[in-house]
Amino acid sequence: MSIEEGYRPLEPGVRTDFTQELDYAGYLHLDTLLSAQHPLSDPQHPDELLFVIQHQTTELWLKLMVHELVGARGFLDTDDLARARKSLARVKHILRTITEQWSVLATLTPSEYAEFRHVLGPASGFQSVQYRAVEFLLGNKNAQVLKVFAGNPTAHTFLTEVLETHTVYDAFLRLVARRGLPVPATVLERDVSRPWVEQPELVPVFREVYEDTTGHWDLYETSEDLVDLEDAFQLWRFRHLRTVQRTIGFKPGTGGSSGVAFLRRALDLTFFPELITVRTTIGTS
Repeated sequence: MSIEEGYRPLEPGVRTDFTQELDYAGYLHLDTLLSAQHPLSDPQHPDELLFVIQHQTTELWLKLMVHELVGARGFLDTDDLARARKSLARVKHILRTITEQWSVLATLTPSEYAEFRHVLGPASGFQSVQYRAVEFLLGNKNAQVLKVFAGNPTAHTFLTEVLETHTVYDAFLRLVARRGLPVPATVLERDVSRPWVEQPELVPVFREVYEDTTGHWDLYETSEDLVDLEDAFQLWRFRHLRTVQRTIGFKPGTGGSSGVAFLRRALDLTFFPELITVRTTIGTS
């Protein structure tokens, strides 16, 4: 029978016997992955599986983001700017993917979600270890949130380590200094466990980069990569806010936050403020 008769025949070289060989499901541990969805509504609500899978897949992407950001930081530490930029580019694409993913969850109507929201109890995305690690790696350090993970020693230890190590931006600024640009010692020697706050002394440094792109092309391009990353992160935050507002209105979050108001305040957070401020100075006398 040919393909015109209803099916595409297997090519002679296609493997079909995996009794002694690793197959696709085994490599990906699909038995474990596809059995990790356990809706709690009883009887099971047909839309709870969507809610579970949406958040599980986001956690997988966050895991990759942590991996790539740690990698980018390491490449910056060793002056391998090209490989650092590749990792940052991958993070930007991940953010675009999980931003678009909100459109799937947005098909969950308020009436549908209200029918099973109670089974979450106090569970909330605020408690995501990996999301917190991403924010820490990008400079939004907040030691107070470690209290949320006090009952999980493994998570608490991991996040404490990320809190106490330098950020991707710290690594970039150290590289900029090694290139001979006048990054202030107070920046290079700062307490990296503290949240980043804008450093006005850095603005002239970045102005030099932006006004001499020929002499600082790779630093200029990496600066734009970081701005791209921040824009992508903010779009993800905004899409999250709009999806929550669409689904629960202005109800409090399951984890105890104020919900939409709490998410809106996050939009005021910035990872690389000097890279925005410098734009005001470019082209001026």
